[in-house]
Amino acid sequence: MDKFVIIGNGVAAAGCIEGIRSTGNKGKITVISAEKHGVYCRPLISYYLEDKTDTERMKYRDDGFYEENNCDVIYAEAVKIDKKNSSVILDNGETVPYSKLCVAAGSSPFIPSFDGIETVEKKFSFMTLDDALTLKKELSSDKDVLIIGAGLIGLKCAEGIYGKVRSITVCDLADRILSSILDEDCAKIMQSHLESRGIKIMTGDSAVRFEGKKAVMKSGKTVEFDILVIAVGVRPNTSLIKDIGGNVNRGIAVGSNCETSVENIYAAGDCTECTDISDGKSKVIAIMPNAYIQGFTAGVNMAGGNAEFDNAVPMNSIGFFGLHAMTAGSYGGSMYEEKSEGRIKRLFTENDRLTGFMLIGYTERAGIYTSLIREKTPLSSLDFDALRNVADFTSFPAESRRHSFGGEV
Repeated sequence: MDKFVIIGNGVAAAGCIEGIRSTGNKGKITVISAEKHGVYCRPLISYYLEDKTDTERMKYRDDGFYEENNCDVIYAEAVKIDKKNSSVILDNGETVPYSKLCVAAGSSPFIPSFDGIETVEKKFSFMTLDDALTLKKELSSDKDVLIIGAGLIGLKCAEGIYGKVRSITVCDLADRILSSILDEDCAKIMQSHLESRGIKIMTGDSAVRFEGKKAVMKSGKTVEFDILVIAVGVRPNTSLIKDIGGNVNRGIAVGSNCETSVENIYAAGDCTECTDISDGKSKVIAIMPNAYIQGFTAGVNMAGGNAEFDNAVPMNSIGFFGLHAMTAGSYGGSMYEEKSEGRIKRLFTENDRLTGFMLIGYTERAGIYTSLIREKTPLSSLDFDALRNVADFTSFPAESRRHSFGGEV
């Protein structure tokens, strides 16, 4: 009987389990989980801080998921893959044999070596449910919080703790917030919205030294705080594959079937990199839909089926205090823009294709734009002038509507 082993217990792992079982394969599945929780929806940890959800509603699958899929879960950390003996060695000394293995190990927070960081008593990362549980215990109305990192993680943390502390300061060495997904103009709109809530944002500046509850900034300024959150960035967990000679770049390299360069070993989720079809470049695309589809694809192929994931697109959907932003694809070529107070729409086109977009406030039916990118739809085949103004199915030819949407609309 097949022995399937999955390292990791996030969304990619859930996809892998369901991919294996979708083939009808009844082989044993063992999940190795470093976190002491069942699979949950990680982006909801900021909503947990806001009291908008709880640990029960954060679950990605219900409590019966593992039993229903005949899975054993081992709560331990995988420290090494023994390629020769087809087994995984755990931190508790246990050895788990496999016939097919999927590494869905995710990513870890990057913690710079700040001078004096050891003098800070209350310091946290903000990636996991345990991070949120621990941080929430420290929040109170007489606490000042410094968040290092004005990316997705840092700003969602700021939103999550808003109203529960006395003050929030967010700093980042980049010249703008959300620098990985927004250009300067779009970032200014979102920064103004955050600052209107009283959140102090310092761009082009960050801490270089800590003295207890004081951060000395690159600019020479100082910031007093009670709680420090480090959200500088993340790094894919690639060492398990790298240590056995597998092909690793920034992430674990996988093909469209999600197999690594090592025989019988697959990989999925935030620890991998794949081809972005909007620009043809190989990169880490650390988003939940990508993780699940990669995991499902890996699972099908591990079980002897045939599946491919070859239309990955970087996407982000995020909101702060009621203002929503969506981005996808790449931002080269020609740009179409609509702009109004506190809102902006930017669509990027090249070679008769929509290659990317940035939307703040104009997010209705943005999935239509994403579909155009993913399917590489020729813009000349539809009424793109109308579609630029309003994302609507009626801009598609009737035949396309019947094919893509199940009928003429």
